[in-house]
Amino acid sequence: MEAMKMAIQIKQVDPLQNRDLLQLISSLDQYLFERYPTDEVFGVDFSDPSIKDTIFMIAYDGERAAGCGAIRPIRTDAVELKRFFVEPEYRQQGIGALILSRLEELARELNYNILRLETGAEQPESITFYKKHGYYEIERYGEYANCESSLCYEKRLSSDYVS
Repeated sequence: MEAMKMAIQIKQVDPLQNRDLLQLISSLDQYLFERYPTDEVFGVDFSDPSIKDTIFMIAYDGERAAGCGAIRPIRTDAVELKRFFVEPEYRQQGIGALILSRLEELARELNYNILRLETGAEQPESITFYKKHGYYEIERYGEYANCESSLCYEKRLSSDYVS
């Protein structure tokens, strides 16, 4: 069943008050810890005051949380995709594309020109997904610079933007 037929709604949520988000992130962490050593899993610290700058979205199928994603500023012209995850039973149904599209749209509305992300070498399905949606590989950056399993990608959100 495609996402459009399921009446999926993408909603912005408060990361400090949404239990669905915490459950999705817990599922994501479990998924990542099955594939990578602990020091190669880059989570999110909800106690960090900068969490207020991160915008979280959840895809809902009725009352059920199907997936999530977030963007956080990393430069004046760029945001980073964080905590992007779709529950296994909702994969291959267009939900990830809906979440990603909404986050890209929001980044444009906030006048960001670049969306960057980190994924891992042990997630070929993620690599395929990002490439399909116009992301291209870049050098590892920031906290991922020395992590051999990290692969970094970006997408220019504006066709006339030159860095």
